Amino acid sequence: MSTEFDIVIIGGGAAGLSCALSMDRLGFRVAVMEQAPETAMENPRFDGRELALTHHTIAWLKDYDVWPHFAPSQVTPLQRADILSGHDAARAAQRPLSFQSMDAPPKGRAPLGYLVAHHVIRKALYEEVRKRENITVMGGKDVLRSGAHDEEAYMDLNDGRRFHARLIVAADGRFSRARAQRGIGAVTHDFRRHILVCRLSHTRPHHDIATQWFDEGQTLAFLPVGEKSADGRDCSSLVLTLKPDDISRLAHMAAPDFVDDLAQRLQGQLGEIDLISARCTYPLKAVYAHRFRAARFALIGDAAVGMHPITAHGFNFGLKGQETLARKIAEGAGDPGDPRLLRQFEMAHRRDTMPLFAATNAIATLYTHDAPLSLKLREATLQFAQNSNPLKRFVARILSDH
Repeated sequence: MSTEFDIVIIGGGAAGLSCALSMDRLGFRVAVMEQAPETAMENPRFDGRELALTHHTIAWLKDYDVWPHFAPSQVTPLQRADILSGHDAARAAQRPLSFQSMDAPPKGRAPLGYLVAHHVIRKALYEEVRKRENITVMGGKDVLRSGAHDEEAYMDLNDGRRFHARLIVAADGRFSRARAQRGIGAVTHDFRRHILVCRLSHTRPHHDIATQWFDEGQTLAFLPVGEKSADGRDCSSLVLTLKPDDISRLAHMAAPDFVDDLAQRLQGQLGEIDLISARCTYPLKAVYAHRFRAARFALIGDAAVGMHPITAHGFNFGLKGQETLARKIAEGAGDPGDPRLLRQFEMAHRRDTMPLFAATNAIATLYTHDAPLSLKLREATLQFAQNSNPLKRFVARILSDH
């Protein structure tokens, strides 16, 4: 097997595989290095995460022939997003802060976006990548170190081989080893919370509406799922945010006890519920790299910007980052590692990500603290947003098209 490529991508997740497709279209020979075995890329396990795809992201997936890999039941149109605040669910639901698409085509209002499970997206991207002759996928590979000379980059694997490329792209997650190996630090915002995600079936229909409920002491989100349960009931993905010890206790609780606990927390919001999936947990940390580049090296996906999941928009940022990188490389003279192009990529991606990253962190911090001042500010901001149609339209545009 050749150890010489134009571009080597570290990380075979959604961002890395998307980048491989973009670079293949530009005519480069690409290698994707993934630490997990390739069998895990062929059939990614359920990880609980539902991704909200903007119309821009969907257009890209269609352009690169990824969209046809999704079954209709795996794609859920998001007709509306509601925000609730307060401990009394029934009272909060009487006047939610709602966002929906501002576009109204002839046959009715367009969805705000679409929800697709993360493992489904990864599988579809992998299947499409495997069709491309200029893309080599290598699973079970651990990158020990990487560096660069004037004309090329290099990386050493755990199997003793050294690979050479004109550009190395790190897409190995928000706790990126590749980023650390190149001496790039990151700002880490630790929310001191963990999240638990799972799928529930329920008796109340979700009507393709996503709900974010900022309760006192906990935050819950219910994301509609298009697939039905075995008994024909609607299903939703639940995202529960609590202190780490509480999440650990719930994750290890017997399933019937877990359902009883959730039923009390939900206060009937979904009707009668049943657990229909594994429970997955994650620490809640947002990450923003100090730099998005080094010599013949670029960061994309969560390795560059790891968003708080409150908007479920992390994949959209990851896709946009690799799009920006590909566009800047296409504008160059054929060298994907040209320092001038990488500087331009970094500036453009920082402009695209920094404002929303900062705003999301500020909102998440405000709405996950229950001090009296935070509660008053929370109510005041919701009241202001409720009465501001221009603000609602602005937020809806960000959610649907960013």
